[in-house]
Amino acid sequence: MTPLAIKGGSPLRRTPFPTYVTIGEEEKKAVMAVLDSKVLSDFLGTWSPQFFGGARVQQLEKEWCAYFRVKHSVSVNSATSGLYAAVGAAGVGPGDEVIVSPYTMSASAAAALVYGGIPVFADISPETFCLDPESVRRCVTPRTRAIIVVDIFGHPAAMDEIMTIAREHDLVVIEDAAQAPGAMYRGRYAGTLGHIGVFSLNYHKTIHCGEGGVIVTDDDSLAERLQLIRNHGETVVEAKGTVDLVNMIGFNYRMTEIEATIASEQLKKLESLLVPRIAAAAYLTRRLGKLPGLTPPVTQPQTRHGFYVYALRYDAAKTGVSRDKLVAALKAEGLPIFPGYVRPIYLQPAYQKRIALGRDGFPFNLADAKNPPSYQRGICPVTERMHEQELLYTNICHADIKEQDLEDFCAGFEKVFAQLHDLA
Repeated sequence: MTPLAIKGGSPLRRTPFPTYVTIGEEEKKAVMAVLDSKVLSDFLGTWSPQFFGGARVQQLEKEWCAYFRVKHSVSVNSATSGLYAAVGAAGVGPGDEVIVSPYTMSASAAAALVYGGIPVFADISPETFCLDPESVRRCVTPRTRAIIVVDIFGHPAAMDEIMTIAREHDLVVIEDAAQAPGAMYRGRYAGTLGHIGVFSLNYHKTIHCGEGGVIVTDDDSLAERLQLIRNHGETVVEAKGTVDLVNMIGFNYRMTEIEATIASEQLKKLESLLVPRIAAAAYLTRRLGKLPGLTPPVTQPQTRHGFYVYALRYDAAKTGVSRDKLVAALKAEGLPIFPGYVRPIYLQPAYQKRIALGRDGFPFNLADAKNPPSYQRGICPVTERMHEQELLYTNICHADIKEQDLEDFCAGFEKVFAQLHDLA
């Protein structure tokens, strides 16, 4: 076997791995039709037929409802906007606590701050990296208003257990399914399992329209509130006859006709783009699962994993090589492999200094003085261990990856693991 590249040998792979491309002639043709129509957006912030957007926006929402088997879909200009609107629709207000994951994109927690809510961080499962229901249960207090659950990396969270907790305490559950379109949990689509679900159409997601998102719900009242928050609700409530004005200050979270028509074409491709991800992940698991100290991703029973990324756990105690040394050696072989994911959200400056909105500590200054939420290191030990010691991930599970790419990736791992003694 040739020496490790990090020790002066030749890299196993010299060419970059293929990037993920989902945009084709179908999207180009659809966009040209929008341009020819000369209607790039058809929203008005008044109570009129145009309050709900243009023909293509409304068509996308109908298609989304049919595909995901939900009653209401509300398109928005990003999943971040979708999360913000969902928290507003849930009635979160100043001083309310919202239980969130510490191991996800920051907007999942910041959505609570936007309405003066206080994020409370529950720990994650070491198997799925999603919220641990027992940790969620321990975080519930009389001030808790909602739970934001993230289907991280494409694996649905343990929603049956979390919904049971929500029913016991009359909480609203918002499911962040940004990374899990097409994933399934016990016969239902991820994103449709809580009271409100949020999907992302950001450019690096499984399907996308550059920027965009879709919110789903089966609740008529929540759907109405989501639509009002999306489109300048404060100007509309009187004419519409809306009585409950809580959080009805609206925003411009509207999607354009071009984004909507691209998203419609992408939705048609979802299954054909998801199946190769699952197949690529299965190939990696067959090969990498044989190596010491590596635990491939877990897919829970009656669950379909979406494999937004392929995340492994690494046990350095079984190899005698630190994760940082291992990653450096794998990267030297030309492999796209990364340690950790995002730093636990509660370690960000906003939470450490408790400064978010204004300069006086709002909304953290509204916390229960006898039992304020902690943002100190150690509050979510599993999250910290995964991030700092165990988690590895790659983004090569997608439809443009060929078997030779997967072979090279695994061969690179096997080369490094065969020579771990040179790294120890």
